[in-house]
Amino acid sequence: MDLKPVTFDPIGIFSCEEQHRYELPRQGILADNNLGCIELKKHLNFEQALEDLEGFSHIWLLYHIHLNDTWKPKVRPPRTDGRNKISVFATRSPYRPCPVGMSCVELVKIEGLKVWVRNFDLLDETPILDIKPYLAYSDAIPEATCGWLPEKEKKNYKIDLSKLCSVKMKWIYERSGLDLRRFSFVQLSSEPTDKARKRVKCLNKDTWQLACRTWRIDFEIDWEKDIITLLDVYSGYSNEELNNQEDPHHDKRFHHEFSGIFNA
Repeated sequence: MDLKPVTFDPIGIFSCEEQHRYELPRQGILADNNLGCIELKKHLNFEQALEDLEGFSHIWLLYHIHLNDTWKPKVRPPRTDGRNKISVFATRSPYRPCPVGMSCVELVKIEGLKVWVRNFDLLDETPILDIKPYLAYSDAIPEATCGWLPEKEKKNYKIDLSKLCSVKMKWIYERSGLDLRRFSFVQLSSEPTDKARKRVKCLNKDTWQLACRTWRIDFEIDWEKDIITLLDVYSGYSNEELNNQEDPHHDKRFHHEFSGIFNA
C-alpha cells in the first residue's frame, strides 16, 4: 500500500495557562481549569464558519499533539491496574503514529474569531485542526462497551484546602504563575498514592507529600470519606541549596520571598 503523506494547515491556536503535561487531567471532563481560548486565523471567513455554533453546549476539538514527536505501539495508560501494556489504538494515549488529538470541551462563548472553552485537556499553543459540534443523540452511546477497561470506575477523591495552604498557593500563583491548587487537584483526585505516576511519598499512615517542580505539598487522606486535605506548601530547597548561586529552575527569587513572608 503506497499512501502519500497528508499535510494540514491549522485553523487556529489554543491559548491557556497550562503549559506542562502534568497540569492536565487524563480527560478534559475531569478538569477543573480556567478558561481556554481558540483564536482562529484572520481573513479566511472563519467568522461565518462560527455563526451557528454558539447554541451548542459542547464541541469537539481536533488538534495537533505538538509536543510529541515519537509514538509507541504499546503504552501503559493510568487505568491498566498492573496489566501488561495496551496497544495504542485501544487507548487515548498522545503517543500516536499520527499525533492528532480529539477532545470534547464545554463551549463558553464566541467573540469574533475567539472561541472560549473550559474543561479541556489541551496545552498552551496547541494547533487546532478543526471544530465540530457535540451531538448527544449520535455521540453518546449508552450501550457502548469499554474493551479492556474495568467496568467499575475508580473512585475520585474530594479535595479540600487548609486556610494556610490556600493562602500560600495563592501567593505562589500571583508571584510566579504556578498554579499549585490546580496541579494538586489534577494529581490527587484519582489514585493519589500512585508512586509510579506521581511524585508522592508517604510521610506516615495518612499523610503524604506531593512534589511539583521545586515545591512540596503535604496532604492528608481520609480513607473512609474519600477526602484529601491539602495541609501545607513549602519550598523543596534545603537552606544550603537555596543559598547556592546555581539556579537551574530560575525560581530561587520566589523561594527567598516566600521564606521571608511565611517563615519569618
